Amino acid sequence: MKISGNKYNRMEFAGAFGDLGTFIPFVVGYITINKMDPLGILLSFGLFKIFAGLYFKTPMPIQPMKAIGGAAIANPELITHGMIWGSGIFTGLLWLIMGISGAIDILARITKKPVVIGIMLGLGFSFIYDGIKMITAEPIIGIIGAVITFLFLTNTRFPAMLLLLLFGIIISFIRTPELFSELIKTGVHLRLPEFGILNIDREGMIKGIWMLGLPQIPLTLGNAIIAITAENNRLFPNKKVKERTIAIDHGFMNIFSTAIGGVPLCHGAGGMAGHVRFGAKTGGALVILGVILVIIGLFFSDSVAVLFKIFPAGILGVILCFAGLELASVAKGIGWEREDAYVMLATAGISLWNIGVGFLVGLILYYAIKYRVVKV
Repeated sequence: MKISGNKYNRMEFAGAFGDLGTFIPFVVGYITINKMDPLGILLSFGLFKIFAGLYFKTPMPIQPMKAIGGAAIANPELITHGMIWGSGIFTGLLWLIMGISGAIDILARITKKPVVIGIMLGLGFSFIYDGIKMITAEPIIGIIGAVITFLFLTNTRFPAMLLLLLFGIIISFIRTPELFSELIKTGVHLRLPEFGILNIDREGMIKGIWMLGLPQIPLTLGNAIIAITAENNRLFPNKKVKERTIAIDHGFMNIFSTAIGGVPLCHGAGGMAGHVRFGAKTGGALVILGVILVIIGLFFSDSVAVLFKIFPAGILGVILCFAGLELASVAKGIGWEREDAYVMLATAGISLWNIGVGFLVGLILYYAIKYRVVKV
């Protein structure tokens, strides 16, 4: 079925889950470690996935901001809800201003292709590395899941993702029989979100900006705005987007998410690679997943922890690995000169540690070589 440029079929349904490898760990961390209300988180994710799918008509992913999420989950005793929401307001206003003023276009023009490809290559390798770590935690499940994925990767009748998820769910019920009874006990309770923006005090805002918002800026610029624009336009040349549009979208997305008690959100080239690798070709995949998340958020938010138990770590690792392979393959067949390849590989290598730093170093190195400040 095709409606307004989006397809709704089994491949779009399968591709909708191609970004679970990054989505579930962060969401579970926010809920279980930071004790945040799952309703605001799931509702903001769901609504903006629906919006992105209907507006962009490509699998434009909605992900948690990695630097903010990683710091918050790693330091729950230091990071308050107000700081998380404060960082969301800050990043939202920043990218809204950058987009409306056109300043983002200047940054996009000076960011050259070797740097962009380097970010995507580094992010792809980091996905593969993180995926392998998750697989080694459950090696048998992970290896069987990888074999299933390879065998059915291009099968349109039996999409690999659906078989992978089915395998994971069966394994979860076999090794944890009580999970079935827990799911049966899951109650349906309609809840409405609270306004998180009303719970931000001055201290939380300042600390949120300093400790969470500022470190996120280069990562968002490099991956969530410039790299995702390049990835979208490469994969979908008939549905091109501009950096300014993506920046403005980031602005509204984060202000709204924070307002209803959600977390800072972004787009990401790795997420798009995951959606596409498992079958998504239009925004229909996002609409499908968005509707599911809105329903879970509004009616089953009290049982989210139980629902997410049906996805074993080994299966999430396989999803993450294949998303990484898809993203890293962007470097295939590039016949660049030595200088450009040097910049790309340097950017990729540093991005394995920190994408924001990789972006800045790659940019500096590119222009240092161009103006003969250094030779390679």
